[in-house]
Amino acid sequence: MMAEQRTPEQGLPHFHGHDHPHPHLPAGQRLAPTQDLHIHGVVLPAGEVRDLWIHDGQCVEGPLPHARTLVSECWVIPGLVDAHNHIGLDGHGAVDRETAEEQARVESRMGTLLIRDAGSPSDTHWIDARDDLPRVIRAGRHIARPKRYIRNYAAEVDPDDLVAEVERQAVAGDGWVKLVGDWIDRSIGDLAPLWPTDVARAAITRAHELGAKVTAHCFSEEAPAQLVAAGIDCIEHGTGLTDETIELMASRQVALVPTLVNIQTFPNIAARAEARYPVYAARMRSLYHRHVETVGKAVDAGVPVYAGTDAGGTIAHGQIPTEIRLLSQLRDPLFGLGAASWRARSWLTGDQAAAGLGVGAAADLLVLDADPRRDVRAIAHPTFVVLRGRVLRDR
Repeated sequence: MMAEQRTPEQGLPHFHGHDHPHPHLPAGQRLAPTQDLHIHGVVLPAGEVRDLWIHDGQCVEGPLPHARTLVSECWVIPGLVDAHNHIGLDGHGAVDRETAEEQARVESRMGTLLIRDAGSPSDTHWIDARDDLPRVIRAGRHIARPKRYIRNYAAEVDPDDLVAEVERQAVAGDGWVKLVGDWIDRSIGDLAPLWPTDVARAAITRAHELGAKVTAHCFSEEAPAQLVAAGIDCIEHGTGLTDETIELMASRQVALVPTLVNIQTFPNIAARAEARYPVYAARMRSLYHRHVETVGKAVDAGVPVYAGTDAGGTIAHGQIPTEIRLLSQLRDPLFGLGAASWRARSWLTGDQAAAGLGVGAAADLLVLDADPRRDVRAIAHPTFVVLRGRVLRDR
């Protein structure tokens, strides 16, 4: 299914989510109409005991006389967010629609109800017409230099064509563009930035002119220093962040999505590369061994940090509970939960009501039978998952 074609002059597509009916879909792809729901419990992040009233997929003022009381003793958290995910991608590149659908279903069953797709060669805009799958905010396709990234993943261009490709991917996405900031340069046998600084700056500036934000894959020290100085909005992975780059990110509120699940694979990456690229292998091991300290410094400095698993490619889907647990170890469970729920939802959508399930917020939430602030592992076992006011999962 081809996405609607737009030119940069027409601007970015407006992200509406899934708040409208879709009678054209086969019956098996539609959920039953929403019913009024009532939940009474401790609502995070405020931790207040209150009533949630849900009508037509939204949190509303109550009471609602015919609402079904779903549960009356529980903990409620806004729907989870995976801010670095790849729907429609596996280790070989683009996947078929059935595979992409199952990837999205795995995420929604775990309570991941909002995804920032951080680069995919598949057109997944058909998900926007599905009321049973997570909301997806896309970054278009990865942008890399030829032979400087994983085969079949990226739109590959030379530096002279970067700005034009950013224009194309800004229109293809939902307000984000994804650059590959560094990758192994086989001529030197180590990580190296992909783009000259002036070219990167021009590309980021052009994306901002089009109303898009820019993020970048960065493992090394050099690439994030270059891109943060050039005005980028977010860094993915960030294992090589220096104290100076962290300070600049904090002052500019440049976000970090560290993908701690992904970083656990660095020792294996190093082992596979050891024979041909020993310098690169040594660097990957060094980045791995200090990543907890590096990300911890970013957190302490006030860099906005959000949860992302890097699912897709070679990383299995449905791992947001693990990412939350790893982030919680940097500070406490409330920090890890917020990075994958209320803080991330506000960041990606700009909707402050969504952060606390306030009146007018989409009724996307998890119901738990234990307090995740006391034991963050409870997040992996929701009693109910509610998406747009519909119960997707009932344990």
